[in-house]
Amino acid sequence: MSKILFVMTGADHWTLADGTQHPTGFWAEEAVAPYEAFRAVGHEIVVATPGGVVPPVDKGSLAPEYNGGQEGADRVAAALAAMGELQRPIRLEDVNLDDYAAVFYPGGHGPMEDLAVDAASGALLVDALASGKPLAVVCHGPAALLAATKDDGSNAFAGYRAAAFTNAEETQGGLADKARWLLEDRLVEAGVDVQVGEPWAPHVVVDRNLITGQNPASSAPLAAEVLRKLG
Repeated sequence: MSKILFVMTGADHWTLADGTQHPTGFWAEEAVAPYEAFRAVGHEIVVATPGGVVPPVDKGSLAPEYNGGQEGADRVAAALAAMGELQRPIRLEDVNLDDYAAVFYPGGHGPMEDLAVDAASGALLVDALASGKPLAVVCHGPAALLAATKDDGSNAFAGYRAAAFTNAEETQGGLADKARWLLEDRLVEAGVDVQVGEPWAPHVVVDRNLITGQNPASSAPLAAEVLRKLG
């Protein structure tokens, strides 16, 4: 089968408006659910991060309350431990898009810290969008789209319909008032047509080869859309 590239954050914190560092990383469900879906049909996964650092998991995402109870939390933790690719990331700067059939960005607040301003990631996103290959991004992962600027300075995703973690969800999660900026606001400013669904409910938007999901619950449906496009 084909190789799918997981572009993941290398940041273990998110700098808030007052300068404090909120512990974070990638959100476990958003990596595990697509990983399991892709591996179940034989696809190979390659993880890339800025500088090739091992992506840190947001420890909060392993809590029982975010995984349907202790049994679910234990299952997600075990699934993460079995994802050997997480311990062998390649450098994002060295990625050759030609090697992959699809590109996927999981979320967590980590991408708000690093991928939102990462030039190598931005260039990869511009190329992936132009390639026509499935490009899937979920939750806070769309922060990376902010770095995808074209030669004329415009955003490559301007005019695209997309889902992303919403202002309402950030507010309900308790961090909106502490953030330097909100993802939904920044994407709208960049020209992205953000499609807002109900808070915390699965919401996936497909526009051409771009597949986006609003929140952790959107991870599995998003993966299903990627597999449909791969045929």
